[in-house]
Amino acid sequence: MLYSQRDAYGEALLDLGRNNDQVLALTADLASSTRIEKFKKYFPDRFFNLGVAEQNAAAIAAGMALEGLIPFLSSFAVFLPGRCFDQIRVSICQNKANVKLVGSHLGFSNSGDGASAQSVADIALMRSLPEMVVLSPADAYETAAAVEAMANYQGPVYLRISRAKTPLLTEKNRKFNIGKAEILKKGEGLTIIATGPILAKATTAAEKLGAELINCSTIKPLDKETIISSAKKTGRVLTIEEHSIFGGLGSAVAELLGQEYPLPIKIMGIPDVFGESARSPEELYQKYGLSEEKILEEGEKLISNF
Repeated sequence: MLYSQRDAYGEALLDLGRNNDQVLALTADLASSTRIEKFKKYFPDRFFNLGVAEQNAAAIAAGMALEGLIPFLSSFAVFLPGRCFDQIRVSICQNKANVKLVGSHLGFSNSGDGASAQSVADIALMRSLPEMVVLSPADAYETAAAVEAMANYQGPVYLRISRAKTPLLTEKNRKFNIGKAEILKKGEGLTIIATGPILAKATTAAEKLGAELINCSTIKPLDKETIISSAKKTGRVLTIEEHSIFGGLGSAVAELLGQEYPLPIKIMGIPDVFGESARSPEELYQKYGLSEEKILEEGEKLISNF
């Protein structure tokens, strides 16, 4: 079954609105694309379309949070944080404002709109900020759980979600634990760590290689204990993400292991490119080395070479 994370986000935010009148929905003229129109329909007094002005929207969200409200500001991940990084840094993070940022259309999932609408560096931007929590759930069910966890967490949080419909890998109505990675499959000889919906492409490789498979849906704070424990057991690590190979999950894992437990590691992600238009995300996965076949190939290389 395929289900879009942005659809799950819209439904989860609506449920939050029903249960907590402090929850607000803000958007930079992308209510339809981020699936928050239902929130607008049921709670028009708590919905704010701030126009194509992400910088202003981030500052307004910070002010609302400092008054005790819980604003969820959603846009495309390429614009949020791309267009308003300084406002997020100063107004939100330096004030420890309780703002929830949601970047939709991650990576290649917005294939039809091309490079200007494809976010390949948002994790790198957000994980560099003090106080910011960075979440990248694996599927729609985990997205819904993450939204609830965000609302209960005091402080800035960034959630990145996909436009495309993607496979369901987790259980419905699960609890999301911020800062905790999940071992989906125990294994030997190789640890595969993935974040976001591209985790689905790693499942076949994990099965064929007998590898340990970890869903790292919290990129910051990183679950150091789970990652180091698995790395010590298997001796090799392969990371996979729908994000640039610079500054994302792979970088975070490499930084951790480089200091705590050095071992062979391969980072798989989007190479040093902006992306491009395509008929489907799958075309771009194939072109840029993020197919199931390529993941299996890289896993085999790690196992045979070390």
